[in-house]
Amino acid sequence: MTLSPQDFRAAIALCLYLLATHALADESSQDAEGFLNGATLGVLSRNFYLNSDYRSPSPTGKSYKAEWAQGFISTFESGFTPGAVGFGLDAHAFLGLKLDSGKGHSGTGLLPVGSDGRSESDYSSGGGAIKLKASKTTLAYGEMEVETPVFDTADKRLQPEYATGFLLDSREIDGMNLQAGHFTAFKNQDSASGKGNFFGYGANTEAGGISFVGADLFTQSPVGGALYASELTDTWHQYYGNLHFKQSDVFLDANLYHTRDTGQALAGAIDNTAYSLSGRYTIGAHGFTVAYQKIDGDTPFDFVGGDSIYLANSIKYADFNGAHERSWQARYDLDLATYGIPGLKFMTRYVTGDQIDGTHAPQGGAYNPFDAASGTFVPQQGDGGKHWERDIDLKYIVQTGAAKDLSVQMSHVSHRANKAQAGDDIDRIYVVIQYPLVF
Repeated sequence: MTLSPQDFRAAIALCLYLLATHALADESSQDAEGFLNGATLGVLSRNFYLNSDYRSPSPTGKSYKAEWAQGFISTFESGFTPGAVGFGLDAHAFLGLKLDSGKGHSGTGLLPVGSDGRSESDYSSGGGAIKLKASKTTLAYGEMEVETPVFDTADKRLQPEYATGFLLDSREIDGMNLQAGHFTAFKNQDSASGKGNFFGYGANTEAGGISFVGADLFTQSPVGGALYASELTDTWHQYYGNLHFKQSDVFLDANLYHTRDTGQALAGAIDNTAYSLSGRYTIGAHGFTVAYQKIDGDTPFDFVGGDSIYLANSIKYADFNGAHERSWQARYDLDLATYGIPGLKFMTRYVTGDQIDGTHAPQGGAYNPFDAASGTFVPQQGDGGKHWERDIDLKYIVQTGAAKDLSVQMSHVSHRANKAQAGDDIDRIYVVIQYPLVF
């Protein structure tokens, strides 16, 4: 069944009404902890070094990009005032400081880049959301982080991404978490403005925003799942399903997306199905994961919001989401607590993708635009595209003492691609040191 934009918005409105009505009717279960008594205040110190070494010419012509920056992320989360409907407030503030970068190697995503091509010496931002709670249902409006399979703001650089709108979260039914939201303004990871947009491979939020509704199912059971649907204004309807099994040392996970264009189809015609299957087995200190992922469609699997892709082979650098792409993953994890070093973990993985063919993407759409200079349509990817990525990650978290919870993470990423895949040949180094303070 295909929903019209009007039907989609009506479905979200009905969901909100039913959830709110149920919550308000259950006043006796309200357990208000108090606006300040239930409040938490925290500051996260994040020191981030990122070096990108391009082994083939990058789109900007730079052979490498490297930045080192210090960030402070403060968060305040209140409790709720007493009563049938409790009131609360969440707020956040951010300060980012450049420690090292120059005009020749700016643009890693850690710091804003000025009109002169240099990284800004500092940037800051702030925001917040008011929230109402009745029974086990919370409605928030304002600027916030969002985490759902169809819209998920990322936290991969110095500053997290944020979105402005409303989010409803309800846990009235045991074993089920219902969510619905609508967001129209966005703050990117290297921006101080909350009035920007999120951009995917061809789609974006410039025409309006994104709405979604969905549920995480059987949350207290070894067998769980999720069902979500979203609408990107005049661009697509996207549907998501998940089924997973977790028992002792075994974890099996299946993810499925289906995307169809809607309205004015601003990114062009889209009819895309993407899915992944993964399995993890843990024995003692060792974890072994294998995964398979497939994209079925003439366009890439696209998304807006940096983490809005829950497919197994979307990893550190590449998403392995090209048109018709097939990819495999092998991963190994080691917990060195077993060998007398608690808090130290190692991970390495390798993903390879092939069978990419972007030449059949609808002409004139975002994935096969017309190039006035050449007078032809130029698809984002060619025929016969393939690539691979290898990640190595080492992370240590201090377990005791004055530095408890201080974490140091070092990562190395290598990505290689042929011309048809159109990605960068790149080696990346990440060094991230974090220390959380909770008051």
